[in-house]
Amino acid sequence: MKKIINDPQDVVAEMVDGMVRAYPQYVKQIPKTFVMVRSDQASMKGKVGIVSGGGSGHEPTHAGFVGQGMLSAAVAGQVFTSPTPDQIYAAIKAVNTGKGVFLVIKNYSGDVMNFDMAKDMAEMDDIPVKSIVVDDDIAVENSLYTQGKRGVAGTVLMHKVLGAAADQGASLDDLEQLAKNVLPHINTIAVALSAATVPEVGKPGFELADDEIEYGVGIHSEPGYRREKIKPSKELAAELTAKLTASLKLSSDKKYAILVNGMGATPLMEQYIFTHDVLNKLAEKSIKPVFVKVGNYMTSLDMAGISLTIFELASEKWLDYLNYPVKTIAW
Repeated sequence: MKKIINDPQDVVAEMVDGMVRAYPQYVKQIPKTFVMVRSDQASMKGKVGIVSGGGSGHEPTHAGFVGQGMLSAAVAGQVFTSPTPDQIYAAIKAVNTGKGVFLVIKNYSGDVMNFDMAKDMAEMDDIPVKSIVVDDDIAVENSLYTQGKRGVAGTVLMHKVLGAAADQGASLDDLEQLAKNVLPHINTIAVALSAATVPEVGKPGFELADDEIEYGVGIHSEPGYRREKIKPSKELAAELTAKLTASLKLSSDKKYAILVNGMGATPLMEQYIFTHDVLNKLAEKSIKPVFVKVGNYMTSLDMAGISLTIFELASEKWLDYLNYPVKTIAW
């Protein structure tokens, strides 16, 4: 294992410290926690706070999206491990301005349990809290960390939509209904060329031969649905696009946003080649997305691979939310 780290046990603490010191204009750390909140908290007055978080190793998710127009706070757990309820609760208290707090939770057992516990703690302090559990991965059901579908890169689009709505004054109830409406329209699927290596483990989560790939892999190196020999980008794009076409029933009379997401070790050159191939496959169906985003947004440490998210824009307002200006590290 070769990584640019010091002690594996210190990676999260040192990462958080490096981030807040590099970008003080966007984020600050709540002392003695791994909670990062907006530096411009005064501008949140009278607005619902948006909190998300999860295990570290998925950067820039989640703290990279803390800032005006997106998240109010992010909570970092240890690598691939849910943050603890007390830290999530600290984030909730920090961003509550009297209008309540909305939680965006990825569908992993530990995250769901710990965020729910923090929600109960907050409600005991009379802080109204609502939440959504994002389960956008269509690859498999009931994986290693989940009951039901996994929450993956589509979570970032949920951050974007809810953050924009909250910044424009949406109420807690409004945000809950918006999240429920949006969720079934966001689907994601991935392919991996290699697994992630957790620093404290020191070896990849699974082994792939030099000429092998795995479809449907998760963001914690969870297994997917098929392993086979490496194929050209256009064939990978065809496989993932076909799966999403079936799940979302893609149609030329609807509007779509797409997110092509690098898993951590995939060069941007390859991501753009894959995007070229995805757009060509969609064009065969007379579909031209009205919003496209390409880059590393929900990674898995050093995994080589890519995920494709398609978001059906059932409301014109959802496109406005995607285009709404933000001030964050990573968007």
